[in-house]
Amino acid sequence: MKLIDIHSHWGTKRGYPLQTEAELAQQRATWNSAPNYHTELEMANYFRANNVRVILDLGFAKFEPVEKMRRLHDYAFETERAYRDVILGHWIHIDPQREGGVAELRRCIDNRCGFLGFAVSSSLTPPASDPAFDPFYHLCIEAGIPVLIFVGTTGLGAGLPGGGGVLLDDCHPRHLDRVAVRFPDLKIVAARPGWPWQPEVIAVLMHKRNIWYELHGWSPKYHTPDLKHEIPRRLQDRILFGADYPLMTYERLVEDWKKEGYPDAVMEKLFFRNAERFLAEAMPT
Repeated sequence: MKLIDIHSHWGTKRGYPLQTEAELAQQRATWNSAPNYHTELEMANYFRANNVRVILDLGFAKFEPVEKMRRLHDYAFETERAYRDVILGHWIHIDPQREGGVAELRRCIDNRCGFLGFAVSSSLTPPASDPAFDPFYHLCIEAGIPVLIFVGTTGLGAGLPGGGGVLLDDCHPRHLDRVAVRFPDLKIVAARPGWPWQPEVIAVLMHKRNIWYELHGWSPKYHTPDLKHEIPRRLQDRILFGADYPLMTYERLVEDWKKEGYPDAVMEKLFFRNAERFLAEAMPT
């Protein structure tokens, strides 16, 4: 099956989403897995073997000093140029409280070679509706690039004292709704299943019908009944496949999706047809 993966991470040691010893210990506790680092070529070959084209997320870069952040972004662009057949582009995270953040997003826009989007995870940064993000949103509108706004719970900080400082309410869909109202010209993607607020996410999507919805990070067998009901119905033209590689494998996810019993036409939309439409809108010529 042809796949367009709207959200995954890096399998290389330099780009791996969990970097510190504490984060790697949390991976073992939360996801019952350990890193299996790939070279850039091995990662690209894994995508090829699964017939995948992917947009990669370099989220941890937002916590780095700006100079190191720039080097990580340049590494992402260099890797994309080397493997254009499988790497479509990148989601860029920048802490809005970091000096020089807007300039770095501008630099990334000017240096992109394929898809580029700005991501707001609201994990250890302000919620998406915080005015600190306004200059970033204005720049995204000017450049015509989309914003990925995370909703629902996160594995980051799970099981740590105080959740490692991660405030789950900062990913409540009310923030998605507020951004959509304040910035009606912004191209928006809601990211990951919105549990425990899935009905609220669906309500926002039904009201703000220009928002796409990508479902990385969960096996579809764990989706809530209301989400499973809407995927082949009102959301069938706006659902995007996201894997969360390397924390989840394509082999497992494709098999799990097939077991849900959705019609073939819906599966084609989910796996690549909707993404083709999204990319046609989200990649300015």
